[in-house]
Amino acid sequence: MSVALSPIQGKMQPGEANQQLGKIIHIDMDCFYAAVEMRERPELSGQPVAVGGKPGGRGVLTTCNYVARKYGCRSAMPSFKALELCPELIILPVRHELYRREANRIRSIFGEFTPTVEPLSLDEAYLDLAHLNSKGSSLAREIRFRIKKETGLTASAGIAPNKLLAKIASDWNKPDGQFEIPHDQVFAFMQELSVSKIWGVGKKTEERLSSLGVKTCGDLQKLNLVDLHMAFGRFGGELYRLCRGVDQRKVMPNRERKSLSVERTFPADLATLEQGELELDKLLSELLSELSGKHKNRVVCSAFVKVKFTDFRQTTVECRAEGVDQSVFSALVEEGWIRGGGKSVRLLGAGVRFRPRVEGEEGQQLELFDGVS
Repeated sequence: MSVALSPIQGKMQPGEANQQLGKIIHIDMDCFYAAVEMRERPELSGQPVAVGGKPGGRGVLTTCNYVARKYGCRSAMPSFKALELCPELIILPVRHELYRREANRIRSIFGEFTPTVEPLSLDEAYLDLAHLNSKGSSLAREIRFRIKKETGLTASAGIAPNKLLAKIASDWNKPDGQFEIPHDQVFAFMQELSVSKIWGVGKKTEERLSSLGVKTCGDLQKLNLVDLHMAFGRFGGELYRLCRGVDQRKVMPNRERKSLSVERTFPADLATLEQGELELDKLLSELLSELSGKHKNRVVCSAFVKVKFTDFRQTTVECRAEGVDQSVFSALVEEGWIRGGGKSVRLLGAGVRFRPRVEGEEGQQLELFDGVS
C-alpha cells in the first residue's frame, strides 16, 4: 500500500542540496509504447509485442515488451531480423498522438511533486526533489504508484545525488522497480561499474578503454587527468569526473527544443535526384504541419537536409534560412546528392533549427521530446 505524501511541503529551493540528499530521481517508463498498446489491447498480455515499422520494408522496432526481449529483440533492430528471432512477434504501428497524450498525463503527476522536471523524451525525465522533506526513495515509490494507478503503466526509478547516477540506477531494477545510490555509497558503487554505463561512452570509446586495460570505473580511476586528456581530448576531463560519480549538471526544466526535423527510410533506394525531389515535397509538407502546431511561435534560423546513402554513409547540408522555402531545400538536397557521387539514397530528412528564445518571449513553454525518428 502506498503512503500518502505531501509533495507541496518543503523548505529548500529545488537544486539547493541535491548533491547531499540524493533527491535527483530519474523516472523511466517500462517499454512505454508497447506497454500503452498492451493496455489498450489486453488480449496481447503474455505475447511478444513490438511497436515499429512494417517488416516488409526497412522498418525498425521502436520498442518491444519484455516477452519479446527474451528472444533477443530490441529497439532499433530491423523488423525482419526481429521476426527471425521471434516468428510469433506481433508488430504494431506507431501511434504518436496516443503516446504523447499518455506522456502529458504522466508529466502532470510530476508537476504535483516539483516544478523542476527535465524531460528527456516521451518516456523518461529527471526530477529534482531536493526541496521536499520526504526521503527520495519514498518519493520515487509514491510517484510510481500514482503513475500506475492513473495510467495503468509501470515505471522504474533511480534515486541518487546527481543525474548521471540517477539514470544508471533507474535501469538497475527494471521493470517496475527502483534503486537508490546514497551519497555515502557512491565511491563503492563506482568501483565495479562497467565503463559502458558512463554517459557519453559508446562502443568505440569502450573498445579504446578496453585496449588500455580499463573495464570498470575503478580501473579508469587509476588513470590520471593528463593521460586521459592526451588519449581522449576534452572528453578525457569528463571521463575523469564521471568515473568517480561526479556530475554537476542541474535538472533543467526549461530546456527548449533547438530543431525540428522529419525523415523517411525508403522501402527501395532512390536512384535519381528527381525521385529525391518528389520525396522532399512530402517531407516538407509534414514539416510545415509540425511547425504550424506548438512550434508556430519559434523563429527559424537555418534549414538542413540529411541524406543517407545505400552504403549507410550519410551527409548533412545546412544553410541560413528564415523558414521552409522549397527552393532552398531543393538546393540542399542537390548538394547532398552530389556528395554521394552517384550512390542511391536509402534515407532522406529535412529540418530547421530555431533561434534561441529571449527571456520572456511569447510561447516559452516546457516541451516533451519525441526521441523516435
